[in-house]
Amino acid sequence: MPLTDRLFKFREVHDEPKPFLDHIEDLRMMIIKMAIALGAAMVLSFLGRSYIFAVVQHPLAKVDASRLSNLQSLGVVDSFSISLELAFYAGLVLSFPFLLYFFAEFVLPALTENERRHLWPAAGIGFGLFLGGVAFAYFVVLPQTLDFFYHDAESLGWKPTWTVREYYSFTTQFVIAFGLAFELPVVVLLLVKMGVLNAASLKRLRPQAFVAVMVFAAVLTPTTDMVTMLLMGVPMYLLYELCIVVAVVMQRRDALPALPPG
Repeated sequence: MPLTDRLFKFREVHDEPKPFLDHIEDLRMMIIKMAIALGAAMVLSFLGRSYIFAVVQHPLAKVDASRLSNLQSLGVVDSFSISLELAFYAGLVLSFPFLLYFFAEFVLPALTENERRHLWPAAGIGFGLFLGGVAFAYFVVLPQTLDFFYHDAESLGWKPTWTVREYYSFTTQFVIAFGLAFELPVVVLLLVKMGVLNAASLKRLRPQAFVAVMVFAAVLTPTTDMVTMLLMGVPMYLLYELCIVVAVVMQRRDALPALPPG
């Protein structure tokens, strides 16, 4: 069997339960495939590290290109170790479709037909929302946040000289945190689809949801300032309100009587 067929072949659905050791073997193969996909993506990302560095530095250069000269490397192996860290994050993004495919390859045979039908749309929407959160942080929030802290340090009479490691760690954590925060609608709508929540309960839980969103934003953001927390929390809560609208539409659609064939 060709290697590509072995990598991208879905498990067969069995009516009878499979032996426990067979499930362990399937899990092992899934982990191996994910490791291969992530490793290949990391190698490609490492080879293109100069481009990735330029992308990560762009929010700082967008505010003031002269500030790039204030970034300092204090470690002997910083250029290599930071390249590996960025290659890992970039590799996760590049390999995400393959990681999702291999995960689905493992879990789909255990799901019902109805669950399988909703898995791919949910995965596609979730990935789109993740990229939307990353883009919102990268183009809108991050430059303003960097500018705020730069001027805040200057207001105290300090010269903002940031290390390369701290800058890259901050920016990558920042955008990934926003991407994860924007996954809220997928979680809520899946709970609605499973019957755990409905439009009425979502409306009733508005105050608790607002508090939970703000606490989540405060924990997830790598900074402690109120502005950044609000820039993450407010869009998250608006997405929660959007979930209520979508839940109402879903319930009304499910309540419609089925049309007779023909």
